[in-house]
Amino acid sequence: MSTGSGRAFWDTPGMSSSRRPEQLLLAFLGEFVLDADVEHVPSAVLIGLLAELGTGDAATRATLARMSRRGLLEKVRAGREVAYGLAPAGESVLREARGRVLADEPFAPVGTGWTLVTFSVPESQRDARHRVRAALTWAGFGLLRDGLWIAPGEVDVASALGPLDGDLAGVELSAFRAYEIEGFSATRAVRSAWRLDEIRAHHLRFLATWADVGTGVDSSDRPLRDMTALGADWLALLRADPRLPAEHLTADWPAGRSAATFRRLREVFVGAARADLAGLLGRTGAPSPT
Repeated sequence: MSTGSGRAFWDTPGMSSSRRPEQLLLAFLGEFVLDADVEHVPSAVLIGLLAELGTGDAATRATLARMSRRGLLEKVRAGREVAYGLAPAGESVLREARGRVLADEPFAPVGTGWTLVTFSVPESQRDARHRVRAALTWAGFGLLRDGLWIAPGEVDVASALGPLDGDLAGVELSAFRAYEIEGFSATRAVRSAWRLDEIRAHHLRFLATWADVGTGVDSSDRPLRDMTALGADWLALLRADPRLPAEHLTADWPAGRSAATFRRLREVFVGAARADLAGLLGRTGAPSPT
């Protein structure tokens, strides 16, 4: 499964006060295009949507072009109209993410024990090193010490690195399962591999943004805009939280509140957002592939 440069949604930055255009587009595509009746969305609709979320036209156009070059999007044209849909690589990447996006317990580890990965990359392949690190980070790995990465639970390393495809040529990588030995707690390793204060801060920012949003559809006059923003912030939070076992966290860890908030607001927004998009597409008219 190639994505052009090998990058995927886990290459996007974490949640910040300014959502990046690629982060927003991936959230939109994953929610409203993947496995939906919508095949292509006019560029005017995408540009208008991201403009509502603070992204300028030029930045959106540049991001769409970049995602197309990387093989995540396909561009179609009818006359002077341009539209974008998911290319096979983009579809695969987003489908892989969907399981966690919609999981009942997205911040709980899958399986028991720990997964360890060690890899080395030739100095001439620095870009490949970045992509492997980004893929491991999305899969929940933290850097335990030089060259040794650790993740909670039983991570499917082959699937985690699958989107890199041929970009792993020349990368020497080994993976192992590990379990704690009685009397030797993994808590110190957890605190070494992950900055727990920063992970907590990501959750608290998400909650500060969304926890007090109303519970009725009438609370939003633009559900498409708000669902896209919610999805982008949720992807960023999932990327920031490695799914650590509860025994290594404090009793007031905010992950449960974050998950409940996302589920509640998605239920509020998503139906109205789909109707909102259908109205936009009906007014705009999407080009067909040529």
